[in-house]
Amino acid sequence: MKGRGANYNPVHRFEEYDSQEGVFDDLKYEEESSSIKTEYIPTFPKTVVNYVDSEDVPFSYSINPYQGCEHGCIYCYARPTHNFWGYSSGLDFEQKILIKENAAELLEQKLKSKRWKCCPIALSGNTDCYQPIEAKLKITRSLLEVFYRYRHPVTIITKNSLILRDIDLLKKLNDDRLVRVAISVTSLDSGLQQKLEPRTSSPRKRLNTIKTLSREGIPVTAMMAPIIPGLTDHEILDLAKAVAEAGASDLRYTIVRLNFDLDELFESWLEEHVPDRKERVINTIKDLRRGKLSATIQENRHRGYGEIASIISQQIELARKLYFKAAELEELNLELHENYKTGQLTLF
Repeated sequence: MKGRGANYNPVHRFEEYDSQEGVFDDLKYEEESSSIKTEYIPTFPKTVVNYVDSEDVPFSYSINPYQGCEHGCIYCYARPTHNFWGYSSGLDFEQKILIKENAAELLEQKLKSKRWKCCPIALSGNTDCYQPIEAKLKITRSLLEVFYRYRHPVTIITKNSLILRDIDLLKKLNDDRLVRVAISVTSLDSGLQQKLEPRTSSPRKRLNTIKTLSREGIPVTAMMAPIIPGLTDHEILDLAKAVAEAGASDLRYTIVRLNFDLDELFESWLEEHVPDRKERVINTIKDLRRGKLSATIQENRHRGYGEIASIISQQIELARKLYFKAAELEELNLELHENYKTGQLTLF
């Protein structure tokens, strides 16, 4: 299905509770029209800053202005979270986008609170804050305006060159050491990228995004996330060189993990797009996941185990030695926010 990562909706893990007249419909898939259009559904949450209780992620709080993601990355670990809203991890995830129209207002309430202790907040820990609808709605931009008004540190990860629209705000935040950006670049092969991540920016545009941001002095980390062994792991050194030449200050990575029904979706994608490599990819993932396709925090979900995981780690370290400076990034500024809690500088 052109422009989509998934090609069907698998039954999600909570669907057994969604009964109709007391009868559970156990049909495996529902029929889909080839002309599916994206639906944008307004939501009005009471809070927007989420506490992240995970020891293996580099932030403690996040904001996701959108739930679901039109980028349609077939491997996305966030797909199964759509089940909590009553939707499927498949087409629903990229077709039914929940939007938080009052996100900026809720963020402002949080940052003004006397109980809030300044701590970097990530945009986004789940779905991309610069997915296509952001061009129209500008919810992410409104959040950045609040972060700047209250001089609060923020980190951003995205696959979309739309972030360059907000370079004016990013420059202001960076002047006070209040922002870091990570650009996810999973492959330099545009043909593969368009199938893996149908509505994301091309590799060329992502490299240009890194170049433009770094030229303005904004710290940029390149994320090879995820590496898919048997499909993209052969690109590590070439990709590292490309993002370093574009101006990235560091390279980080994760290895694909297929939690919940992602395994079903991903195997279907492999069968459709790269059937000759399907068995190799699946078996390689299982090899570094101790016989499984998924992984929990306790199971080293970002890195995996065994010889293949070790080879990938060694390649990343070699790439960093070859192409990246050893200097570490400056810490984000946590001192300014207290003086701006009212939305303006406190006078002494």
